[in-house]
Amino acid sequence: MALRRALHFVFKVGDRAKTATFYRDVLGMKILRHEEFEEGCKATCNGPYDGKWSKTMVGFGPEDAHFVAELTYNYGVGEYQLGNDFLGLTLQSSKAVSNAKRLGWPLKEVGEALYLTQAPGGYPFYLVDKEQPASDPVQKVCLGVSNLQISTDYWTSLLGMKVMEKNEEKKMVLLGFADTQCKLELHDISGTVDHGTAFGRIAFSCPREQLPDLEALMKKENQKILTPLVSLDTPGKATVEVVILADPDGHEICFVGDEAFRQLSMVDPKGNDLLDKAMAEDKSDEWFAKHNRQKAAA
Repeated sequence: MALRRALHFVFKVGDRAKTATFYRDVLGMKILRHEEFEEGCKATCNGPYDGKWSKTMVGFGPEDAHFVAELTYNYGVGEYQLGNDFLGLTLQSSKAVSNAKRLGWPLKEVGEALYLTQAPGGYPFYLVDKEQPASDPVQKVCLGVSNLQISTDYWTSLLGMKVMEKNEEKKMVLLGFADTQCKLELHDISGTVDHGTAFGRIAFSCPREQLPDLEALMKKENQKILTPLVSLDTPGKATVEVVILADPDGHEICFVGDEAFRQLSMVDPKGNDLLDKAMAEDKSDEWFAKHNRQKAAA
């Protein structure tokens, strides 16, 4: 299990321009790669949509050593309904805090040297107001669960994560594959988990040879497999193999073969320009305004 890595969290975005401003100018992340697709993903990476979409990977450094955000944009969908499933991403960067203050981006102090802000679309981000570390500043992703014990058993016994910290009073557990990686915090919300239409997906990698065994284990344990082992193509880049699972609360989990993913996820020096070009060429907002119509709300 030490060979497994936390990779990224998938966010659906309705406004690419505002979202790019948040990640680039407020958080200080870099565009690592940008890819455009003419039809929906075989593993529903972009959600249950068949049309044109794009994927933008943003982070503080290369995906080999950083937990990053995958921003999926479905052309024609302007907003998504949030649920109570995604409870926040925490990162350490006093620079991000000062950027937010300078740009007038809303910030709320919620603890000692801790601020809460929101990405466009309402996704919560917690900013620790301390110097950005040389290693990955992203510390953890927090997900809501309906039964902490059942979820902890799933993520540890079946997926192999280790319990790093547990707090019964706060109804939380902190999990990870390694101390040096981004952690997963599960928080018991004492109720049903609602994924809305904005539901995301958390991704991990493992040696490719583990994927069939992982799928077989889930079948044996009668756990949900959303997408059995499948190959995904990216034009001009490496083909990767993935298995998509769902935990007891329906949180989507992607496991991808590590070897091919390291090739696919290499930083593209043209990524920033490709995103800017795609946004400049996306005339959908103008078209909807001209026809006095609104983009679809998912």
